[in-house]
Amino acid sequence: MEKRSIRIALMWVRFPPGPFMDSKKLGRFGEKIARDYLKEKGYKILARNFKRKWGEIDIVAKKRRNIVFIEVKTIHQKEGFYPEDQIDWRKKRQLIKMAQIYLQEFKISLNSPWQIDIIAIEVSLNSQRVKIKHYKNAIEDIY
Repeated sequence: MEKRSIRIALMWVRFPPGPFMDSKKLGRFGEKIARDYLKEKGYKILARNFKRKWGEIDIVAKKRRNIVFIEVKTIHQKEGFYPEDQIDWRKKRQLIKMAQIYLQEFKISLNSPWQIDIIAIEVSLNSQRVKIKHYKNAIEDIY
């Protein structure tokens, strides 16, 4: 696994028309922003919302030879609160398990290079701007 790093990007976006947004719509909107951001950075999207009874991985992507499992957290901008704060040790353990299940189901060696990233998105309704924080290799298999 590669060293952890963080990349911060600001994007101007056009919000969908209509009343804004319950938490499910906000989550889907954040995942779309994350996919667009990843594609722009050279990632190939392999799967969206990979679900099994143990949990879900929002995005599975590939960059070079690495398989990247991505958890996306989206919130309306709030002072002193960050979307990545929502990921506790239980969620981390679940993401590791789901990554391993994905690798097994698609017959990818567990020794292949893979990592779990977090993309945290803060939506500002007033400025129609989003702040994207991409934490690379944010969760390690230490459980």
